[in-house]
Amino acid sequence: MEISLTWLMVGFMGQIFFSARFILQWIYSEINKKSIIPIGFWFFSILGGITLLVYAIHRKDPVFIMGQSAGLLIYARNIYFLRKNNKLNLSIKNFFINFNKLMKLVTSLFKGKNIK
Repeated sequence: MEISLTWLMVGFMGQIFFSARFILQWIYSEINKKSIIPIGFWFFSILGGITLLVYAIHRKDPVFIMGQSAGLLIYARNIYFLRKNNKLNLSIKNFFINFNKLMKLVTSLFKGKNIK
């Protein structure tokens, strides 16, 4: 099956989103010196999973479709639990506060500093 450049880009973007969750988890764990799964991990999982599911559907790959569909249910369920236990605030204000914190963390890694 020949695939267009557009669909290749969709597939690679999905893989980048999906891989970003591990990079995010690694950064948080390094800064805190213990294994941590940040909330962003689940959002990158969903974003990557949806993108890869769309790609898999386009490719008509039942194995890939099944794998991504099952993963999406798990990621959504984890976000549900976070929201239910009041550990997740989906407000725009909170998004920008956490984004700012993440940028400080990433910057501190490159500068070799440890910021809390």
